Amino acid sequence: MDIQNKVFVVTGAGNGIAREVALRLLAAGASVAGVDLSEQGLLETATIAGAGERFSLHVVDITDRAAVEALPAAVADIHGQVDGIVNIAGVIQKFVKVIDLPFSEIEKVMNVNFWGVMNMCKAFLPILVTRPAAAIVNIASMGSYAPVPGQAVYGASKAAVKLLTEALFAELRDTNVAVTVVFPGAIATAIAANSGVSLGTEGAAGETSAYKTTSPQKAAEVIVDAIRRGRFRATIGADAAAMDKLSRLNPKMATTMIAKQMSGLLT
Repeated sequence: MDIQNKVFVVTGAGNGIAREVALRLLAAGASVAGVDLSEQGLLETATIAGAGERFSLHVVDITDRAAVEALPAAVADIHGQVDGIVNIAGVIQKFVKVIDLPFSEIEKVMNVNFWGVMNMCKAFLPILVTRPAAAIVNIASMGSYAPVPGQAVYGASKAAVKLLTEALFAELRDTNVAVTVVFPGAIATAIAANSGVSLGTEGAAGETSAYKTTSPQKAAEVIVDAIRRGRFRATIGADAAAMDKLSRLNPKMATTMIAKQMSGLLT
């Protein structure tokens, strides 16, 4: 897909990977509608981008279906069209076992990670299928195929995103809409703090000082390259790539390995 002069809606654009994706798309000549709960975060992204009218700010809770349903018209009013959505906004859970995880936490994670993506896809699909070229990019996680103890619901939410995205690919393969699922490993972002989760350090799911992480800038490079090439799937980081292979060759070994490596994060 030629990115120049296209319009993308990027969720979570107030920080982290999504901010870097928005900046990279803007640098490639696209326009971006940044969606986030944090107006301050979006303002900071706008300042960094310096893209003027090519970056619009939309303070929206993606779990609010009515608010998301109003987004396509709002974006089209500003930019004239919508050519792609990049669903990045997400949260992790508290690092506790399922037996100790309250339903309120389970519902929060599923509402943001799965229903937020579903709301966005349902809202924008009627527009995207009419475009001469369009893209849907959904961010899953290494945790969707390599389960992390204490992140069972997070992993389940991302596994749901994985399967939803693959099914959308199948349903849309005779259209002009390219569908991509992306699997990041440990990324150096503030997702833990944004999720209200304490890891003893700020970072992505599974990240502590003992774990090697990929930068948000590198993650954004992989995501935007996947949009350009219309890739079916992409992994981010050596950890995600290695566990992707191992989880398919020997799922039990992969699960056991992750459990041993990450068990220290359980409270």
